[in-house]
Amino acid sequence: DVQLMESGGGLVQPGGSLRLSCSTSGFYFGLYAMNWVRQAPGKALEWVASIGSGKTVGEYSDSVKGRFTISRDDAKNMLYLQLNNLKTEDTAMYYCTKVTGPYVDRTTLEPRGQGTLVTVSS
Repeated sequence: DVQLMESGGGLVQPGGSLRLSCSTSGFYFGLYAMNWVRQAPGKALEWVASIGSGKTVGEYSDSVKGRFTISRDDAKNMLYLQLNNLKTEDTAMYYCTKVTGPYVDRTTLEPRGQGTLVTVSS
């Protein structure tokens, strides 16, 4: 079974940084594109970033471009999201999701883990 487990969230002040991690198992991680998505309170799931199989450069939503960086370590089956210059509107539950193939698909919202909560507040 596909297992995804996010971690690294927390409470941070505006302008701060966090690094989210996604531990994966149950599939050959290196063969698949991966996404980060988020859900703010009372809002729908929102695509945040994607990285293709074997890629080092990601794709980003306009709301996070230039502030967030997605990366992957295929040797460790890990996905990461570096969050810099955080804003209050970044407050959300963050999830990693597995795409069905090697290429980026921004519409993939499942499967996903239990999420990690990022709260940006002064």
